[in-house]
Amino acid sequence: MRPGASIRLGTVLSFDDHRGWGAVRDRADGTDYGFHCTVIDGGVRTVAPGTEVAFLIGPGGPGRWEAVQVVPLPTG
Repeated sequence: MRPGASIRLGTVLSFDDHRGWGAVRDRADGTDYGFHCTVIDGGVRTVAPGTEVAFLIGPGGPGRWEAVQVVPLPTG
């Protein structure tokens, strides 16, 4: 995670393995953010829907924000 950035917690809503795109819902305010498989921590390229994650928000396409530095949280 980037120093000084606000870490958010959320749940992966969906992930399309073929396209490499998914969506995560921010636990604090319910906002949904898209993300690409290249921003998943640990070199993995997929994450299952329902996975709890920590993430940062960063600029995406024109006029929108995306989840960046998506880190799956340990279960248990």
